[in-house]
Amino acid sequence: MIGSYLRNRGGRAALGALFLVLVPTGGLAAQDDVSHRQCSPDGRLCFALTTVDGAPTYSVDRDGAPVIDASQLGFLLRGAGKWGSGITLGDPVRSTADETWEQPWGESRLVVDKHNEMRVRMTEQGKIKRSIDMTIRVFDDGLGFRFAFPDQPQLTDVMIDEELTEFAIAGDAEAWWIPAGEWNRYEYLYNHTPANQVGTAHSPITFRRSDGLHIALHEASLIDYSAFWLQRIDHQRFRTRLAPSSQPWKVRREAPFETPWRTILIGEDAPALYAAADIILNLNEPNRLGNVSWVKPQKYVGIWWGMHLDKWSWNAGPKHGATTDNVLEYIDFAADHGFGSVLVEGWNEGWWSESGRNFQFAVAYPDFDMDRIAKYAREKGVEIMGHHETAGNAGLYERQLEKAFEYYQRYGVHSVKTGYVADAGGVLREDPDGTEQWEYHDGQYMARHHIDVAERAAEHHIAINAHEPIKDTGLRRTYPNLVTREGARGTEYNAWGEPPNPPEHEPTLLFTRMLSGPFDLTPGIVSLEGRDGRAIPNTLARQLADYVVIYSPLQMAADLPENYAKHPDALTFIEQVPVDWEQTRVLAGDIGEYAIVARQHRGGEDWWVGGVTDAERREIPIDLSFLPKGKRYTAEIWRDGKGGGIDGDPFAMVRETREIIGGDTLTLAMEAGGGFALSLRPAS
Repeated sequence: MIGSYLRNRGGRAALGALFLVLVPTGGLAAQDDVSHRQCSPDGRLCFALTTVDGAPTYSVDRDGAPVIDASQLGFLLRGAGKWGSGITLGDPVRSTADETWEQPWGESRLVVDKHNEMRVRMTEQGKIKRSIDMTIRVFDDGLGFRFAFPDQPQLTDVMIDEELTEFAIAGDAEAWWIPAGEWNRYEYLYNHTPANQVGTAHSPITFRRSDGLHIALHEASLIDYSAFWLQRIDHQRFRTRLAPSSQPWKVRREAPFETPWRTILIGEDAPALYAAADIILNLNEPNRLGNVSWVKPQKYVGIWWGMHLDKWSWNAGPKHGATTDNVLEYIDFAADHGFGSVLVEGWNEGWWSESGRNFQFAVAYPDFDMDRIAKYAREKGVEIMGHHETAGNAGLYERQLEKAFEYYQRYGVHSVKTGYVADAGGVLREDPDGTEQWEYHDGQYMARHHIDVAERAAEHHIAINAHEPIKDTGLRRTYPNLVTREGARGTEYNAWGEPPNPPEHEPTLLFTRMLSGPFDLTPGIVSLEGRDGRAIPNTLARQLADYVVIYSPLQMAADLPENYAKHPDALTFIEQVPVDWEQTRVLAGDIGEYAIVARQHRGGEDWWVGGVTDAERREIPIDLSFLPKGKRYTAEIWRDGKGGGIDGDPFAMVRETREIIGGDTLTLAMEAGGGFALSLRPAS
């Protein structure tokens, strides 16, 4: 058992040591009033598991004060009733871990995994005596727990109608959340309400208590299971509600199996909450793909924004965007300005059929010459980024996957943007007998689907950027070709959305959606103009700041090439800013108000800092103590200029150079809806 644990927890990239101490505790016979407690390595955060009138119940406290009040656990099992009453707790098995592992790419190269673990068997009394194991890992800044259905004759074919995990938030709190179960998946502006006014929410959901403590609820390692929504059932008590299935049950598995981790992130303030999100990665298994040197973080341009402006169309016709001539022009632009790839959407046959029934993923439109385009791209040192829109027809896509990936591999395509544009509940698949079934984007079927796509893409050295996806739960650690995804309201809403994304959108995303992982925001709209001349409520400097604040290893320069020609200073920043980082620090911020993020270039000494604000003007002192004290740096700054802001001239931007010293404070102003971006390079 110890050897197996070490193999599973280590991995090729493990740099530190792992220690296990197996400590059975308790008496010979577990009783209903037995309680087990596991605290964090620093002793401040503690998880307690007990039974109340036979119901398994947990709570969480920090420095002796409650964070999660008594919350029940349980399952509704199809054909087997409710599990969660008459439960006794077995003796806990405890262990500790303290290791540092390396990401092949990411916000930080090294990730520290330091936690204490407790595993407890929970068994029904009476004739059946069905058991479920619970594993809890407690970190200094949060925790995760999950359930394991062991191999047992009385529960083999497990059909779960509902999981009854509760989270009772202790202390008056406000919440930032988006609705779950609605038609538009995850693409909503965030609600900011008292916690006791939340409806049914997607995760991550973020709470801020009246004493300033920040709490976020999410899940990790979502594999072959339905994603959860969080339904408020009473005051500040929430219960998991599994995303629906086309079948009578929501999850069906053969035992033994484990559920995803249910996670609670905790921080003294918003920046500390963001730092706690490493827990999501740590609760995923190490890389299963082996050598992934073919996964290349990069910036890209592409045939995309013109469609959202209604200048071009995805489908063939007089406005078709993905023509050979258009793509060749984008390849020239990418080569001239150092972009790694050109995204091409709408190149293949089948656009736009109802439920994607006519898509052909390896057949080009007649006006798209893939042979010529791929040859020209190779000569220019640029790659093509592929695109697979399914219109939600995941079943058809699965049947064509091998042919589609073979096609792309033949032409040197190493990254693909997938799409599942359909209303919630509108994912189409077929049973073996051909019967059509409709699924949710975050149900068990799609959890399986996205991993299947990742594994089969990896066989062809292809990375995946999923749009209209299932939510991120840290699986990029296990499958490093899952490089980024959508799963939030992106830049296209600035072209045609009603309303466009407001200035508070990004400083909200950083402390909500971004806790789950990278987001393909597609920034860089330097024209500040959407469809039919509508104004985007940002400044020019703010569009640059997004490259640092909103992390993605694939970052798009989304605007039209002719608009970059009009703003050369902005283009210079986009050309220079890295996409892969040595370490990341959120220097300051409040949810929905402002955020200041610093990231060190992976393998370099240069740092990049981005700041964004809501519709309020702010002057922010930037603490430079993250730099070596006394070391001199040259700061190149792109900031809002005098008279700027969304209530002034949003194009007013100053590009300047200053000398600064590590340990000092640099104060910069952000105009309303604005921001700043800067590079810090050691002075020569």
